[in-house]
Amino acid sequence: MTYTIQEINEVLKGTIVGDTSVKITAPEQLGLATASEISFIGNRKYEKLWENSKASVAVVNEDISIEPGEGRAFIKVKNADLAMSQILELFAPPTPIFHTDIHPTAVVDPTAIIGNGTRIGAGSYIGPKVELGENVTIYPNVTILDECTIGKNTIIWSGAVIRERCHLGSHCIIHPNATIGADGFGFRPCPERGLVKVPQIGNVILGNGVEIGANACVDRGKFSSTVLGDGCKIDNLVQIGHNSKLGKCCIMAGNSGLAGSVTLGNGVIIGGSASIKDHTTIGDGAIVGAGSGVVSDIPAGKTMLGYPAVEARDALKQWAILKRLVNESKK
Repeated sequence: MTYTIQEINEVLKGTIVGDTSVKITAPEQLGLATASEISFIGNRKYEKLWENSKASVAVVNEDISIEPGEGRAFIKVKNADLAMSQILELFAPPTPIFHTDIHPTAVVDPTAIIGNGTRIGAGSYIGPKVELGENVTIYPNVTILDECTIGKNTIIWSGAVIRERCHLGSHCIIHPNATIGADGFGFRPCPERGLVKVPQIGNVILGNGVEIGANACVDRGKFSSTVLGDGCKIDNLVQIGHNSKLGKCCIMAGNSGLAGSVTLGNGVIIGGSASIKDHTTIGDGAIVGAGSGVVSDIPAGKTMLGYPAVEARDALKQWAILKRLVNESKK
């Protein structure tokens, strides 16, 4: 696939500054790009890298302070990061091929309902009373157990397991080896029997446009449901405990985790490796920094850092004081 700068700008609808006749063959980061590749400058601190880059074209923010130079060009847009996603879509290679809609080795229960245009890969299992909407894509070796429902245009990658009675919305993406609806971690000590398992009889409900990363786990509710609202994006290796409730468009970065019965408002961001204590509530738009440990409720809009997590400005003050004390002790 090759495109002229004009053809790319038809997609981006930006402003071309400078000129180049080079046809673009791929996107690439500034330091690795060749003359036939397009790159990006999403922050002014990276402007200094442009001079030594071999890229002929860069997509840049409108406030860029440098010129492209002779034989090179910029495409100025309001948001270079969003424009980058459009270009990646333009150059994206095709997805894996299905030679038949339902592979002969797939096991599909006779009571399952399969929507028009849905494809099921080799070795997959579709259990009793499962309902798959239109244009669902099930890659090889996926397991979907009894009475689950999957909304239209959802994609489930190889190795994923959707356990019984769970419900996924439309336009979701479940990445390889993710598990939706595993038992919540519930045990109680008993003098006669040791640790007694507490049955987990609920399920998981995912809204529309939810994305679950590889090897992530969303546990079923002990009672009722673990719920992820529309547009939530969950990274790889994330744990979401039983009966947690996530609002719309929450983000959880890799290796972070929610204990049971955690509530996140809309637009909450959880940084990588952060951990959230059970039965805590985090308000709309709050941010928990990477590696932080939340042990109590967080009001809406707050940014929290540290272990245990405190407001970001307080955490920075504490760290500065500790650093000063350490430096003084070395004198």
